[in-house]
Amino acid sequence: MIDSNTQVYCIFGNPVRHSKSPAIHNTCFQQHHINAVYLAFEIDEISKAVTALKTLNIQGASITIPFKESIMEYLDWIDDDALNIGAVNTVKNKDGKLLGYNTDHKAAIIPLKPFGIRDKKVCLIGAGGAAQAVAYGIHKEKGKLVIINRDIDRGEKLALKYDADFIPRAEIDKSGVIKADIIINTTSIGMYPDIENLAFPTQYIDSHMVVMDIVYNPLKTKLLSHAQNKGCTTIDGLSMFMHQGAAQFKLWTGITPDIELMRQAIINGAD
Repeated sequence: MIDSNTQVYCIFGNPVRHSKSPAIHNTCFQQHHINAVYLAFEIDEISKAVTALKTLNIQGASITIPFKESIMEYLDWIDDDALNIGAVNTVKNKDGKLLGYNTDHKAAIIPLKPFGIRDKKVCLIGAGGAAQAVAYGIHKEKGKLVIINRDIDRGEKLALKYDADFIPRAEIDKSGVIKADIIINTTSIGMYPDIENLAFPTQYIDSHMVVMDIVYNPLKTKLLSHAQNKGCTTIDGLSMFMHQGAAQFKLWTGITPDIELMRQAIINGAD
């Protein structure tokens, strides 16, 4: 029951109405009998969101597109991993001080580890906040990165940071066959409602590849459908989403939640 003692947690992003984060976190709060509620706020300015965090004493927040980098200047303290990545996806309000973390990098690596990452050629699509985290995780596992991005300056900057090759998205066809072992889409391309959009040309997808998409709405994006049809191993966005959410929940509450419970919350459409 929501009352005057109910703690508030939330997600800030734009767009964010599609988010399944309220489903997983509210289910976990109920499971562990925590008097808290998790809400989704679609915002235009991160500075106003930070003011709201402090003014309303919101206990924690998930940060998603496009604010994972811009929120950093407003935080009181940032974890070393998040600083190295250059993006924050989790904020904890501790006695009025806002602490920043990144739970994306480990969450991205967990589903890939069974297939091996070391010395594998990993083609990363995107250079935003999510890409920063995934690139950091792949680099720590000694994978060989290739960055593909629409914005050349942003893509080159990320490639330089991890000694990676860079291909502008508009010039993929000029680059010849991309012989990657792993392809990861870290952009919102293919996300509801624009589900017909493709993040990567299908002619460069080969059956030996592992293809991962961090988009989880829809669960099977057009990219993953094409990859599956070509015989690839595919990893949907639900795995990374749940693991980063579980890490957030632990940061906020000290409790490690049940991953399977989170999965069922999404599948069952829990509120």
